[in-house]
Amino acid sequence: MERAHSLLLNEEVCSRLAEHQRAEFIFEWLNHLKKLLPATDRVDIKQNQRCLVDQLSGILVGSPGPPTRWLLAHCLAMLYRLGDPLSSSLLVDRCNDIIRSRDDSPSGLPTRLAAVATLGALYEQLGRMLVGSFRDSLTNLLKAMKSAESQGRYEIMLCVERMLRGLGVSAVSCHRDVYKAARTCLTDRSMSVRCAAAKCLMELQREAAFLWNSELENVATLCFRAFEGSNDNVRVSVAKLLGTLLAAAVETRQPAAAPRQGGRGRSSLEEAMALLTAGFLRGGAGFLRASGDMLKGTSSVSKDIRIGVTQACVVFVSTLGGSWLEANLPSYLALLMDLASHSRATQIPGDAAVTRRCVSFILRSSLGSLLGEKAQTNALKQLCLVVASQKPAIDAGDGNVETRVSSADVSASQHVLVCCLLELGGLVQGLGSTAAPLLSDTLVDTVVSVLLHPASSARLAAAWCLRCVAAAMPSQRSPLLDRCTERLAALKSSPDALVGYGAAVAALVASAQNCPLGLPHTKGKAVLVLAEDLLRSASQSSRISLQRTQAGWLLVSSLITLGPAVVEHHLPRLLLLWRCVFPASLREQEIELRRGDYFTWQVTLEGRAGALCAMKNLLLHCRELVTDHNIGLLLTPLACAVALLTKSVPYWFTQIPHQIIIIIIESFGLVMNQLVSDLSGPDNLNQPCSDLTLLPPLCHHDDLPLVGPALHHTHHRYVEEQLHGSSVGGGSLDHDPFSLCETHDQAPPAPLPPPAALTTAAVHLFGAVFPHIISAQRVKILEQFVETVNQLKGQRQQTVQTHVCAALCSLLKHQGSVRGSLGPEEIRPSAVSLLSGALESSSPLLRCLAAEGLARLVQVVGDAGFTVSVSLLCFDRLKTARDAASRSGYALALGALHRHTGGISSPQHLSTCLGVLFTLSQDSTSPEVQTWSLHSLSLVVDLSGGLYRAHAESSFTLALRLLLSAPPTHPEVHYSLGRCLHALITCLGPDLQGDGAVVTALRSSCLVGCGLMQASPDCLVQARATSCLQQLHMFSPAHVNLSSLVPALCEILLDYSMLANLCSSYLCLRRAVVACLRQLVQREALEVSEHAVTLVKELPRRDNTHLDVTIKEVGLEGALFTLLDRESDPGLRSDIQETLVHMMTSSATSGKLGHWLKLCKDVLSATTDCRAPVGASQDEDADSSRDDDSSVFRARPESVGPFTALRWGTRRFAMACVCRIIEQCESADPAHFDMALAQERRLQESTDFLVLHLGDLVRMAFMAATDHSDQLRLAGLQTLLVIIRRFSDVPEPEFPGHVILEQYQANVGAALRPAFAADAAPDVTAKACQVCSAWISSGVVSDLRDLRRVHQLLASSLAKIQVERDVSGQLYNEAMAAMETMAVLKAWAEVYIVAVQRCGQTEANLSVSSLANDGTSSGSGGGGLLTLVQSDLAALSRLWLAALQDHALLTLPQENASQLPAAGGSFYTAETLNQARAHYSSSWAPILHATSLWLHSTGFVMSDNSPANLSRPATPTSMGRTDSVGGAKSPEDVSSDRLHLILGISVEFLCSPHSQDQMENITSCLRALQTLLDVSWPRAKIGNDQALSVELLSVLHRLMVTRESPSVHLAVLELLRQIVTAAQEHVREKRHSAEVDDGASEKETLPEFGEGRNTGGLIPGHSLVFGALELCICVLVRKLPQLSPKLAGTSPTGPGGSVWSLTDSDCRLVASSLCVLSQLPSVCSPEGSVSILPTILHLLLGVLRELLHQPHTQTGSGGGASVAEVVQASLQALKCILTSSMSQQEKSRGAWNRLLRSALHTLLGLWDAGERDRAVDQIGLLTALTVFLLSAGPEVCTAEPLHALCLQRFTAGMDAKDPLVVSRCYQLLTSVFQAPPGIAVPYIQALGLPLVRFLQRVERSRPQSPEELLRVLEGVRALEALVQAADESHRPRLVAILFPLLISFLLDENALGSAPAASWSLHEAALKDLMRLGPQHSAVFRSLIASSPHLKSRLEAAVKGNQESLNTKASGANPGGRSGAKSSPSITLKTNFL
Repeated sequence: MERAHSLLLNEEVCSRLAEHQRAEFIFEWLNHLKKLLPATDRVDIKQNQRCLVDQLSGILVGSPGPPTRWLLAHCLAMLYRLGDPLSSSLLVDRCNDIIRSRDDSPSGLPTRLAAVATLGALYEQLGRMLVGSFRDSLTNLLKAMKSAESQGRYEIMLCVERMLRGLGVSAVSCHRDVYKAARTCLTDRSMSVRCAAAKCLMELQREAAFLWNSELENVATLCFRAFEGSNDNVRVSVAKLLGTLLAAAVETRQPAAAPRQGGRGRSSLEEAMALLTAGFLRGGAGFLRASGDMLKGTSSVSKDIRIGVTQACVVFVSTLGGSWLEANLPSYLALLMDLASHSRATQIPGDAAVTRRCVSFILRSSLGSLLGEKAQTNALKQLCLVVASQKPAIDAGDGNVETRVSSADVSASQHVLVCCLLELGGLVQGLGSTAAPLLSDTLVDTVVSVLLHPASSARLAAAWCLRCVAAAMPSQRSPLLDRCTERLAALKSSPDALVGYGAAVAALVASAQNCPLGLPHTKGKAVLVLAEDLLRSASQSSRISLQRTQAGWLLVSSLITLGPAVVEHHLPRLLLLWRCVFPASLREQEIELRRGDYFTWQVTLEGRAGALCAMKNLLLHCRELVTDHNIGLLLTPLACAVALLTKSVPYWFTQIPHQIIIIIIESFGLVMNQLVSDLSGPDNLNQPCSDLTLLPPLCHHDDLPLVGPALHHTHHRYVEEQLHGSSVGGGSLDHDPFSLCETHDQAPPAPLPPPAALTTAAVHLFGAVFPHIISAQRVKILEQFVETVNQLKGQRQQTVQTHVCAALCSLLKHQGSVRGSLGPEEIRPSAVSLLSGALESSSPLLRCLAAEGLARLVQVVGDAGFTVSVSLLCFDRLKTARDAASRSGYALALGALHRHTGGISSPQHLSTCLGVLFTLSQDSTSPEVQTWSLHSLSLVVDLSGGLYRAHAESSFTLALRLLLSAPPTHPEVHYSLGRCLHALITCLGPDLQGDGAVVTALRSSCLVGCGLMQASPDCLVQARATSCLQQLHMFSPAHVNLSSLVPALCEILLDYSMLANLCSSYLCLRRAVVACLRQLVQREALEVSEHAVTLVKELPRRDNTHLDVTIKEVGLEGALFTLLDRESDPGLRSDIQETLVHMMTSSATSGKLGHWLKLCKDVLSATTDCRAPVGASQDEDADSSRDDDSSVFRARPESVGPFTALRWGTRRFAMACVCRIIEQCESADPAHFDMALAQERRLQESTDFLVLHLGDLVRMAFMAATDHSDQLRLAGLQTLLVIIRRFSDVPEPEFPGHVILEQYQANVGAALRPAFAADAAPDVTAKACQVCSAWISSGVVSDLRDLRRVHQLLASSLAKIQVERDVSGQLYNEAMAAMETMAVLKAWAEVYIVAVQRCGQTEANLSVSSLANDGTSSGSGGGGLLTLVQSDLAALSRLWLAALQDHALLTLPQENASQLPAAGGSFYTAETLNQARAHYSSSWAPILHATSLWLHSTGFVMSDNSPANLSRPATPTSMGRTDSVGGAKSPEDVSSDRLHLILGISVEFLCSPHSQDQMENITSCLRALQTLLDVSWPRAKIGNDQALSVELLSVLHRLMVTRESPSVHLAVLELLRQIVTAAQEHVREKRHSAEVDDGASEKETLPEFGEGRNTGGLIPGHSLVFGALELCICVLVRKLPQLSPKLAGTSPTGPGGSVWSLTDSDCRLVASSLCVLSQLPSVCSPEGSVSILPTILHLLLGVLRELLHQPHTQTGSGGGASVAEVVQASLQALKCILTSSMSQQEKSRGAWNRLLRSALHTLLGLWDAGERDRAVDQIGLLTALTVFLLSAGPEVCTAEPLHALCLQRFTAGMDAKDPLVVSRCYQLLTSVFQAPPGIAVPYIQALGLPLVRFLQRVERSRPQSPEELLRVLEGVRALEALVQAADESHRPRLVAILFPLLISFLLDENALGSAPAASWSLHEAALKDLMRLGPQHSAVFRSLIASSPHLKSRLEAAVKGNQESLNTKASGANPGGRSGAKSSPSITLKTNFL
């Protein structure tokens, strides 16, 4: 294919190719030429023009296929336009000659068609240059059209369209001729010709004004005739033509500046609507035929005409636009209502249903899509006026005698009301809570008045409308329900009122099932009471028995939809109602059948039908209540219902659970007999077949496109299904009032007519019941079905065949899903016979069903032999069948057969299938067979997987050949080819990325095939091409050219005409385009966006340019926001949102941050609601800056910004995007949240940062939070919360000490204020409380006065939840009150926690007066915030305790549910228990922490105003109740209860915290426990209860193992320390008490306290010490695996294997564990301490070993501050153990000494335990050894050989080469010398002499470095300590040694000036020591000086030199030196006395 990429065709290569390859090669060359010509220089084009024309002409006469001829024509025309156009006339003449030729050969037709296409392209591109030959060419074309076949007529019409487009006004002379030709083609028998003619006339009307002037009526009639017998594409094309013509007529007659009610404008609209109405009522018939039909009273207007007129009306209004519609809405609605109420359109119920559907579709497509929210609000008012205009008919139903209204008027008004009310409901649902201001007008009154209308359809529509109002505005549900129940109770004697208000109540109650705000349970009780009253009183008045019965059961059914939480309280009463309505037994029913008249039975059956509907709802909504007991109670009513199946509808039966089916199996014979009668009996043969509603759910969704686009889930299916519904008639509410209670999306329910509903129910029931009957009966039933089908003919046979096959497929689908069996083998032939017969049916839907049925049959049978036999049957029938239906059916069955059995695994079977399907797919005589066989081929490819790769090349060849040759008049063939191509791409998968020749060829075939489908005029084929390219991009992204794909996709999106609401194919195309874009932007978002903008810049201006402008201004993402606002399809909206999110994710932090934020801000500002934001004017105390801000925040006028009138859903998504951007910036550059850094970086580089847009973020959050839509307000508050959390600690660079959010205080307050209004929804208030607490806790506000503003909002919410609520005035479910209460209490708890923490106090027990003083003094500090909270703390503490008590009860397991209070808790009711649980679980943790802090502040001392017990406070749910428990508890009991409440909640949660629990909850729990244990009273309680302590430790141990958070681990260890401390205090107190009681004299006989007692044994699971040891070992071994003998050799240097690889937090954990370990012996008895001492010593010494054996890479004595902390903690723990009182106890002293000696031995051995790669830290070991020597006592340390080893270690330290080691050694020796004599003397004796020798050597080798200096100074200190430790008698001799050494360190005056720094420092230190020690030992000093003159002279020289040095360096002299110099002369004087 690369050789095709040249300007000229490579004829040499082309000639060597096979025929099919040549066609592909030529197409690829033409495709390349199309892109190459515009980019080529014109000189080159002219040079090669002749050659190119010759080559292209050769292709022209070479019989090119449709895609090739269109491309060829385009290239030829472009060649002449860009090159030399003069010779183009020659080509025109040649084309005309070809068209005139009479060549009837097979190659002649394609050549003629190519000539026609070329002619059109030439005139389109060259235009007026060919105007001279236009008339001749047109005449030639029109003449040829008379004898042309359908393809010729199709091409000629398209050619004429192009000619008109190219010539424009120059072709005006021939317009009439074109019009005449197009008139004929518009009613052609070929549907594609009709479409082409409609396109031609669309082009003609641009210049031919007569089409929408004089000929308008004739064209309209022609269009009506074109609708007749049309398909979907024709209706769309013709509707577009007719609508555009009518719009042109109206626009030209109505000046732009005309007023709304202008005379001509109104009449022109009336004329246009009159034409449409005439077509709707009379079709395209002439006057005589229409008159005859009127006389006969029949209607000959087909449904396709009416649907076409409907679509034309939508086009008409859409073309005129939303502004026109808004201006002309009243007259437009009036004309539409005239159509809806016309008698000809509503003669029979079926016609009336179609008419209502059509008018509703027009209203939904115009009012719902074209108007913005403001205009929709106006439309609501206009619709209300229309409804109010029907008051006379409504009053007629009210029994008003004065009103005389005919039945015809009543009938007409019902259709008007149904259409208006359904649209009212749709508009209200779309507007949501923004429609709330309208309710104060007459909307609700108007709708409620319709409930009294005589016609049931109007009443039910009004009920549905009220349900929509309640769904959109939940606050209106309760008031509306109260109003309707009151009216229903008051008007119980009116039949219409009973049904109307009953339906309204049912609809309102049922609307609560999907609303989180719910309905108060008291309303449910009232509804049940009312229903019981109606059912009881039904028999009192025969006139209204039927209505009361229906209304009563309707209320019961609606009540059950509220779910088990409500129904379980009323279930006994419901069971009683069911028992009463059915006979007590089957015998009574038989007696009952013998009596009663028609009316009695009518009422009885109505009651039983209602009861069965209620039962069905119970099974649907309350499955958990259907227990075995309740099933037993329902059995008798159900058995009676089964016996009455012949007289009642069985659709309730499909919902019965399996248990009931098993129990009533004896009734199945009767059931099956009735079902067989319903499905195939003679009574039902004449019933219309509702195949469109019955069959699609049973077919496979992949096969449904074969039936046609009507079965796609599309916009216009709403009206299209009326066309395919035959004479069944459309769905309507009045067919089944109980559908009001069902769960629906926004569309109104449309239950089928009773016959169709009966058939559907029978089919589903057959599938459920058939497996449970005996085998013989199964065989007999299927044989009966086969016999019945064979006996009938024609339409009756097809009806029975449809019913029977649907039932069989329902059975097979059911059995396949449960893997059940079909039964004996005798069943199989009958099943195969039924399905194979259906495969030959003329109904495409039935054939699809049969193919799926065969696949299910093979699955259920599960026998390979049977599968082969079915395959052979299909092969045999395909050989013999000749009709298209049979061949297509069996072809589909062949592909679908292995669909449910795991795919095709036999290569032989695959080859056979392919041979058959390849042959069928090339049968060009039958497009239907081609379509179905190609679809089957795609299934085979999917099911074969890798097995198919061997056939891929041949399949690609076939697909491309068919794509190049299949005529465009059959787009369904192209669609199936696209499906094949998609399956082939999936089959090859990632192999498409290869570079081999075969793979390259296959990939090229994929791209060519996609290009062929992209060029197709059919939308569905284009959609399939897009999905193929998407699949190819997924597997081989490098080979998909985005520069051509993205513009093609965006062009489809930009062409957003009125088809968006009209054409299903167009919807499918948009879905495919957006799905493809979604995938592309996941990888290449920036490229996609750039290509889209490039496309728009290159596009010419078009009629519909709004989206073009949008893309130019704000890029593709802006256009996607606009599309999101317009689209209503949920799947498409989801794809658009995902596309936007991916684009934002890839570019928001990479340079386009400002663009995205501006885009979101523009979207948020694009509202037509000019009302002020909610609460914006209510802020009286805000300063002027807030007012300025809020004035900016007002909604903008429509003309500002790129968006206009976006709906609230789109704006809410924009707010979600803002939150995503903030979240994304968190993981990006830190400058996004640092103003100073951002400003600095912004100066250096062109990067944008989030913090620079903080003002915009706050403004957007404000705009959303003050909107009228509750959903948008929630999104705004959530965004505000995110902003506060992310920016609260960002400092303001310009004002140090302040944060950047401070300037937005007023804005935040104004945004929060509306959420605390009295009428705010609870969920909004709850979210606002969360924001309030975050704002106060953030510390942004520094001024107490500013803080009070937000605090007042929280205070108002606290007051609100404490006020007793009026039960009758509740608007929402009681669980919402619990949610709001929990949110308020949680917010206050968070604020209190922060206040206490900010105050910096460990105990918050200040009095109110001191707090007040603190607040005034500190102003804005934590004390100020605490002041604000303190005023409400008394009430808050009660509420917090009550909430915790509720939470504790709600977390009880199910088996303890009986302990729950019957009336509910403090803030929840018994009915809302399950809903309230979630609200408690999200709020309890901060409340728990806050309660602990409050108890900590009180010290568990109850004040006077504290509650006396833990009963519920005076809150909404317990106000006025009295506690039934006995008298008040003592303060001790109350405190104990509180302690156990908090402990219980904490332990229950920490026992099994789920993975989804937030870490904050765990942290809050641990902090609460820490806070409690800081207080002595709870510490004493826990210390006294060892079982509780052990339980706490086991919980903490589990938490330590299951959570990896360092903060949690540290908190656990801190809690462990507190628990051990509590135990220590308890043991100490008991020992002290025992000593005091027994006296000191009997001390030896005291009982031993502490764990271990007399035996020393510790019981796991019962021992506190054992639990603490477990926890400490868990930490130590996880951080230092070398401590465990099992892990000792695993990873000595791996992660966590060494203390040197631990983090700071790990080091703190180890240190905390060691601290706890050291405290454990004090909790034990002496014997117990002996038991645990080896373990503790092993762990301590093990940690020391790890600490002191450092890697060679480490330098110094530690690895950082953290490791130093661990070393310090280890030594401290060692000291604590060595000094433990247990070591001195008589019972344990010996054992302790032995163990300590062993420990000392181990410690001494650590010097020798160093490994090759690790060095021993001698300093640390010497320190540990010194701790041992100083703390353990002589019994341990002086024993041999330990003593000798200790001396060795010190000696080695003194002789070490490292000066630091030596200096530290001398420092430690100083401590040892100062120890008691028992320890010190041996070391003085052994080490004193080496010390003196070392100091004597200093004179010869003076220190040169600071380290060496330190070594000498520490040696002097040690010698000084030795002197001090000696006896008085020996001390003079030692001093006589010390003084000469000090004098030897001195320098004389000559050496002092040049001495090194270290030597000088030594001199100075020695002089100081001499001055200090000389006076202390003056006698020795004097004798020494006197006896040694050289010492005296040296001392004097040193003093003198020092004095001189001080004089010369007076400014920088050392103060110590000065003092020394001053003291020197005094000593000199003293020595002079010698």
